[in-house]
Amino acid sequence: MRSKEINSLSITVKRTGIVLSPDPRRVVFRPFLIEPNRCVKIISRVMSLDDSQVDNELGVVMREFHGRHLNAHRYFLRRFSQVREHLLTDTEPSESRRLLIGAYFTMEYSLESAALFNPSMVWHPDQTGLASGAGRFIISMRATGEGHLSSITFRSGIIDAACNITMDPVSQYVSAPELVLDAQYDAELFRRKLREVGIHGDFIDSVLSECPPLFTEAELEKAVAWHLSQRNFDTAEAELHRRAMKTLIASNYSIQFEKDQKLSERVMMPTSASERNGIEDARFVEFHDNNSSRYLATYSAYDGQIVLPQLIETKDFQSFSVNTLNGAAVQNKGFAIFPRRINNKYVMLGRQDGENIYIMFSDSLHFWHDKIRILQPTFPWEFVQLGNCGSPIETDAGWLVLSHGVGPMRRYSIGAFLLDLNDPTKVIGRTCEPILTPDQNEREGYVPNVVYSCGGLLHSDRLVIPYAMSDYASSFATISISELLADLT
Repeated sequence: MRSKEINSLSITVKRTGIVLSPDPRRVVFRPFLIEPNRCVKIISRVMSLDDSQVDNELGVVMREFHGRHLNAHRYFLRRFSQVREHLLTDTEPSESRRLLIGAYFTMEYSLESAALFNPSMVWHPDQTGLASGAGRFIISMRATGEGHLSSITFRSGIIDAACNITMDPVSQYVSAPELVLDAQYDAELFRRKLREVGIHGDFIDSVLSECPPLFTEAELEKAVAWHLSQRNFDTAEAELHRRAMKTLIASNYSIQFEKDQKLSERVMMPTSASERNGIEDARFVEFHDNNSSRYLATYSAYDGQIVLPQLIETKDFQSFSVNTLNGAAVQNKGFAIFPRRINNKYVMLGRQDGENIYIMFSDSLHFWHDKIRILQPTFPWEFVQLGNCGSPIETDAGWLVLSHGVGPMRRYSIGAFLLDLNDPTKVIGRTCEPILTPDQNEREGYVPNVVYSCGGLLHSDRLVIPYAMSDYASSFATISISELLADLT
């Protein structure tokens, strides 16, 4: 597809013609969950097969599915270990029988069969081996499959000196990460997070006092069990607090992909109860602090009723930690973290009331209490609502923020505004017209008439905007940064 140009005011926007489309062939293993009484029956039926029948059935499964996945053998054994409590005997089945039982409790999930959209773009941690003026990037996208369940998937590519984009090949395989079982938790941070949701008292204090300053889930469970056994606390309250600690542990977790696993093979799928209906709209940013850098992202965890903003941290896109965001200002959607501290404060944008853009300052990444409204819907194309399209980008003129506006017929468009570098509560420019609106090729999809982004990049004098097309597929557009800033100021 050839690139083309459109004009918005004095700004020339160049669409690349690249389309990142959902591929239903990219499947990942997921547990096939069955009620306990049926688990017993299924396992008993497999146990009743003779060895030759087991080998024949397992052979069929491995021939049909092994080539579609990495580490099928390991996953089937893991699923067996998760259902082995339903065995009616203590006799250890053969490995072949364990593998077959595991296969009966496994299913394939096509993670992007419905959509691949809402992209966020950052520079890759590995910039070696590139031509002069080129940069390697990572793009995260919201992949949606059966049941409208959303996950986070990744791609990579290169932008050359002339701002031409080339995408890296996409692997046929996809795998979810391993949960890090010995992850450590900061006792004081844990205590503060519990207080934020109204959970505190002698039982909590006593349990956490028994734990080391950095504790594991096993150490917490041991301390909880010991204090419950002493019966020195109100039983009902202690049980409530035990469940609260268990829920908090589940919502603050670490995951790790295989070291040799390609980036496009990695998918972050819902892990905690708060994410059971999806992980939505990650906004990644490369965050610089004290001569070091790491990648941060906010995303929306959805359990089917409540949207809960969460925080991702990673240095290499192989190991990730996921944590809750806390405080009165953590409401609604659309949070985006600034790429560095300002006046020694962390800074974040949000849209807590569903229609206006706010800014927040905090001493801690995990706690946000106060907000200041900085933008309201002003122009017809944004009368319904405003929101950010990713983290602010630092320029000499100010903090450049891509925004989305919703206008008539629920049409989503992309605009921009500029914040003062030293005092980002001050808006020093904004577009009165959108810079990107859905064209005829982009308005058809799962949600018609939408262009949307979760964060772009500055490359030389071009702003690169990855954007979703009607909540179905994704593409890229580029804009001269000097033209855009001239229109803003």
